[in-house]
Amino acid sequence: MHAPDSLPTPAGRPTAGLLSAVVIVASLGYFVDIYDLVLFSIIRVKSLNGLGITDPAAVTDQGLYLLSMQMWGMLLGGILWGVLGDKRGRLSVLFGSILLYSLANIANGFVQTVPQYAWLRLIAGVGLAGELGAGITLVAESLPKEKRGYGTMIVASVGVSGAMVAYLVGQQFGWRNAYFIGGGLGLGLLALRASVFESGMFEQTKRADVARGNFLSLFTNGPRFYKYLRCLLVGAPFWYLVGILITLAPEFGQQFGLQGPVTGGLSIFWCYFGLTLGDITSGSVSQLIKSRNRTLQIFIAATALMVGVYLFGLHGATPTAFYTVCFLVGFAGGFWALFVTVAAEQFGTNLRSTVATTAPNFARGATVLIAPTYQALKAQPALGMVGAAALIGAVLLGLAFFSASTLPETYAKDLDYVE
Repeated sequence: MHAPDSLPTPAGRPTAGLLSAVVIVASLGYFVDIYDLVLFSIIRVKSLNGLGITDPAAVTDQGLYLLSMQMWGMLLGGILWGVLGDKRGRLSVLFGSILLYSLANIANGFVQTVPQYAWLRLIAGVGLAGELGAGITLVAESLPKEKRGYGTMIVASVGVSGAMVAYLVGQQFGWRNAYFIGGGLGLGLLALRASVFESGMFEQTKRADVARGNFLSLFTNGPRFYKYLRCLLVGAPFWYLVGILITLAPEFGQQFGLQGPVTGGLSIFWCYFGLTLGDITSGSVSQLIKSRNRTLQIFIAATALMVGVYLFGLHGATPTAFYTVCFLVGFAGGFWALFVTVAAEQFGTNLRSTVATTAPNFARGATVLIAPTYQALKAQPALGMVGAAALIGAVLLGLAFFSASTLPETYAKDLDYVE
């Protein structure tokens, strides 16, 4: 069935398997993508200390500034790579983005000042913006419609495990070497380019008389914009979880009066371990119950519950209990892969890469609004750290649940059409 404002294309049926080259390369690309994406949060304190910034308040403020620079890069890169993906092809974006963030990763290992660090995080953010959307789009268009949920689940599950590797590398090899290793992994992945072929749907759309990658068209059609907005709102809570609750785990640990100190790196490790299992679970559940939307609702509600436990149930707890809750927050928040899959499935082939790339990056980039809002709210005596985090979480999760409840169902939807 085609959307009312859509036209069919003559593309052939997808034939790739779950362990095909396209799934493997997209998975490994996202692995390196996530490695770099969370590496800064893991080595934030060590790297800033290494640049001579030791005051805890300055470390927090400079850390949020650098994180915001990275996210601004992702906002810009999301538009750039998304449009290129629909105009030039999914493969060019997949490998172009990997090349850019790999080189930026290596350059990060040489920084000597915070301004250098900030600009390189911006450039890295631009590179990081392209891989996931291109990979998910390519996989969604290459697999049979009944199996593509499993394919995107594999991509995300392999990818988010990169965060755990980033933690282990950061602990064992130092912050500069951790950047060098990440860059080397990305450059090595480029050697697999020859084994991956372009999407057949995209190749057919190239020959059709239809505009491709028109980003502004997402805003000039009312129903299309409303659908796009709801896609963004489904993904926004995830980066509240990672960017606020987990990245600032040491600060929250002190606020909770834990029985011992906790580290941001280990908190991220356990959160992403949970996220890996959550992505596998949510992807499997959506296939088994044949509904993306109901699965999203279940996981968003579980996330709300675990945020409540994190903010109000850990006072005086042990570090072990804290890390356990970080794991459960990650597991409940493991609907990221499902969110990107749903975004890709909502739109036609001529806009699919644009949406699948901009949606997760705008959701990630919401950090540039969430972080200063959190800073402003926590300065209010009536709220503080916990109250500010709770208020932001309630708004974001409420909007996400509403959006997941009202988006069109896309399980086994035929993607062979254009807007």
